[in-house]
Amino acid sequence: MRSGMSQHTQMKQEIKINPRLYQAMDLLYMPLLDLQQHLKQELLNNPFLEMYEEDEDEDGEEAAAEEGEQTEEETQKEETTDEIDWEEILLNGFDAGGRPEEHEEKEYFEPVTVDRRDLSDHLRDQVALLDLDERQHQLAEEFVGNINEDGYLACSLDEIRRGINEWVEKAAEELGRDTEGLPFYTEEECDAMLRTIQALDPPGVGARNLRECLLLQLREAGLEQSVPYRLVRDCFDELINHRRSEISKRFGISVTDVQNAADEIAKLDPKPGLVYSDSGDNYIIPDLVIDKIDGVYLITLNDANVPRLKLSRAYVEIARDKKKFDGENKEFISNKMNSANWMIQAIEQRRQTMLKVMHFIVDRQRDFFEKGVQYLKPLTLREVAEVINMHESTVSRVTNEKYVQTPRGVLPLKFFFSSGLSTTGGEDVSARGIKAQIEKLVADEDPKHPLTDQAIVNILKESGVQIARRTVAKYRDQLGVLSARMRKRV
Repeated sequence: MRSGMSQHTQMKQEIKINPRLYQAMDLLYMPLLDLQQHLKQELLNNPFLEMYEEDEDEDGEEAAAEEGEQTEEETQKEETTDEIDWEEILLNGFDAGGRPEEHEEKEYFEPVTVDRRDLSDHLRDQVALLDLDERQHQLAEEFVGNINEDGYLACSLDEIRRGINEWVEKAAEELGRDTEGLPFYTEEECDAMLRTIQALDPPGVGARNLRECLLLQLREAGLEQSVPYRLVRDCFDELINHRRSEISKRFGISVTDVQNAADEIAKLDPKPGLVYSDSGDNYIIPDLVIDKIDGVYLITLNDANVPRLKLSRAYVEIARDKKKFDGENKEFISNKMNSANWMIQAIEQRRQTMLKVMHFIVDRQRDFFEKGVQYLKPLTLREVAEVINMHESTVSRVTNEKYVQTPRGVLPLKFFFSSGLSTTGGEDVSARGIKAQIEKLVADEDPKHPLTDQAIVNILKESGVQIARRTVAKYRDQLGVLSARMRKRV
């Protein structure tokens, strides 16, 4: 095997993509709020862009159009270098196989969040009110720091003790003290502090598992002598597996009493810490709005708050006099002018693409809008792409993280896409619609005689839906519905 350097020639095809193509795809991908922020930033960065005022007269619009034609030389340059072939992009997609060597740098701004108090803050406030010395307070802080957002203690007592003792040892070394004879924390101190933490609000906080969490809540409610407390303490595995007959024989109580106790336990909170979770308020602003007027579904873009852009008349006037500029100044003006023209074109293309996709969805899913989710038809991105003459990746970007306000609520555009199953009538039905039917069947069943998966298969078959029992079981699991044996009540 020889090592060394060598030269050789190779021919290969490579597509060089203008950075603006990436920006064009980003615009299609952006949800409404992101688009608003992006355009506001463009208004700040590009002096050739300004807000379009609706009360402008026609003369002003014609003047702006004339100004856009003045820089003929720059326009020709734009056409040969930076012009976006939208038909080519939307039809053939955007799979370039690699990023360009030079890419415009994007500037991102970290959003400013409002200070919110979480579970740790809530616990620390309570610890501060306890009669603890400095040593105990330090141990309490170690416990609070190891409680996750669900309210559970995320590590063992031994790990907490080792962690805080390592801190004690490190602090002593920094002070130049001998580590022998240091006041290390003991198991007894950790056990005592665990009981202190578990007595805080919310009930169940500081538990190491679900069983302990439920016991803490029952104890806080003064139910230590109750049947629910005994069931959780002595036969938790049988309880969660719904083996009520075994529990009934073991404790000498009726199956009905076991069922009632299980109902009381089900009212407890398995994740008490989430009450104080810092999840924030996630508001959805729909990108599109569908209204039914006189039997016709009208689709509009919810872009009233999106800045409408136009070329700045004042800056275009300045750019006319080419003799005033040369070198970098001339290049700057040319780039900004071309960028402004491109941005206006790209935003309009985004609007038209979204409307085209939504119009097809409404036409295809009309039965859903008229009758409900059970009548949702199967639909794929490829099917939409073929009908509206666009690439599948373009449709994916247009529908990703977009929402539409409909007479049946605010829904993500991805809601309308799902696989399908065949019916005896030769039609297809959406998997999402089948799930809705299964959910309704379970909701309406007799709790004493719940429907088995095979029974659901038979009912659906009567309505013309061909489905396997294992598919019903899969959909039931996805819906979070227990098996018939687990749902049965006495």
